[in-house]
Amino acid sequence: MFDNWLASRLGLIPDDLPSYPVNYSDDFKSWRPVEISRLVSKHQNEISDRRICASAAAPKTCSIERVLRKTGRFQKWLQAKRLTPDLVQGLPSPLLRCPSQRLLDRVVRRYAEVADAGSIFMDHFTDRDKLRLLYTLAVNAHPILLQIFPGAEGWPLPRYLGSCGRFLVSTSTSPLQEFYGAPADQAADLAYQLLGVLESLRSNDLNYFFYFTHVDVDMFGIFNNGHLFIRDASALGVIDRQEGSQAASRAGENKDIFSCLVSGCQTELPSCDTIPEKQSLVLVCGQVLPPLLQAKFPSPVQEEIDAELARCGEGTRPDPEVLQAASRLKDILRPLRTCDPRFAYRYPDCKYNDKF
Repeated sequence: MFDNWLASRLGLIPDDLPSYPVNYSDDFKSWRPVEISRLVSKHQNEISDRRICASAAAPKTCSIERVLRKTGRFQKWLQAKRLTPDLVQGLPSPLLRCPSQRLLDRVVRRYAEVADAGSIFMDHFTDRDKLRLLYTLAVNAHPILLQIFPGAEGWPLPRYLGSCGRFLVSTSTSPLQEFYGAPADQAADLAYQLLGVLESLRSNDLNYFFYFTHVDVDMFGIFNNGHLFIRDASALGVIDRQEGSQAASRAGENKDIFSCLVSGCQTELPSCDTIPEKQSLVLVCGQVLPPLLQAKFPSPVQEEIDAELARCGEGTRPDPEVLQAASRLKDILRPLRTCDPRFAYRYPDCKYNDKF
């Protein structure tokens, strides 16, 4: 049950925003803030719908589901018992750029929209379940990432609460941009957390390497306890270091209407083998952290921060130099953080343990 649709109180047309804060309740008694988000903007939906109809030489309006069901790709999905790399080849999502069987099994096993999740086989998927999963993977893999790498297991992502049509519901966060005017200790804490998040994406127990294809400040958010998370994972790619990529060699031959729903059909993503370790750091240090950390600290600390930030954000530097600059930046920021109730995610533990 949802209450307090913010758009109605402000007189906004729902098309104006990609997401809306609302209150959610399971029992009508206790309410918690959540966020309802569009998979893509209404404008992008209209473009993709027109492309789908045009692919079938249909009029401007058509039955989207009927057209997609008749595609060659979906017919292969109908026959498949297991989601294999060839079934997702050519889809534009960074998540699927370098697919391994282990990653795809995780998608099927943890897909929350089916009644019997837990198996790597799709025997319990209805035809509509398969179409829904395929469409979501083709349009925006963000809700899939929330399901397969849940925050409850330590991944830096908000909790997935469900979806309906082209909307999804997740726990609410405040955009990082709202904290660009934060005091120095809070800015240091958020920057320190963000660098830690990127570190966990590069190195984790499951041996997946996550990287951003691009970044902006709206991709990161903060919970009301001060904890920083990835708010929008749509630009997050995944490479399986344990199993390796099983991408088909002739990707161009696998492109179809599902490849073109939200991007141009000619869009080419870089090879899995060319993604450097430093990629996410260069993007974040170059575009996200400077406005958060600029002119916040006394000299010479500010100069030290600016210098390491510049090194970290310089894409021409080799991986080890960028990683070292990020590590030094974390070392500078760590003592600039304070321990008080504003940082509830680590308070009062920080009073008794330097680890926090």
